Amino acid sequence: MNNLEINKIRQANLSDIPVLKELYQNTILTVNRKDYTVEEVKDWASCGDDTTHLVESFEEQHYVVAENGKGVIVGFASVNDTGYIHTLFVHKDFQHQGIATSLYKYIEVYAKEKGVKKVTSEVSITAKPFFEKQGFQVDEEQKRKANQLCLINYKMSKQLF
Repeated sequence: MNNLEINKIRQANLSDIPVLKELYQNTILTVNRKDYTVEEVKDWASCGDDTTHLVESFEEQHYVVAENGKGVIVGFASVNDTGYIHTLFVHKDFQHQGIATSLYKYIEVYAKEKGVKKVTSEVSITAKPFFEKQGFQVDEEQKRKANQLCLINYKMSKQLF
């Protein structure tokens, strides 16, 4: 599917959690496989098995979803009121169609409206080029525990004002 049009970006609801869980896990197991081992992606994806954390993070993060014209959720992102971007995932079947860029721009506007001067995130090897394209810089390479294993990722930031 080329030239996908996002029908809308809307605030996520708790009822979206089963779809977000599946999208999160399938994306990690397929898209992130190019930069991480099978064991690493399985461990990382298993972080989504218990959705309690996701439900709790709805309290701290502003979650939005991107839907296509058929009402299918094709991506989601979240940012808190201090500018920390916790998630930005695009469905494995809808990669490289501008969805991540649209989601990022949406949450950046939200952060600016909250008076955030700098957005930050912890970004996978796979997502690093995307974030660099959005104007982020690498502040630090780190190893972060997913479930049982420690995976390489990057602390990144971008000045907004």
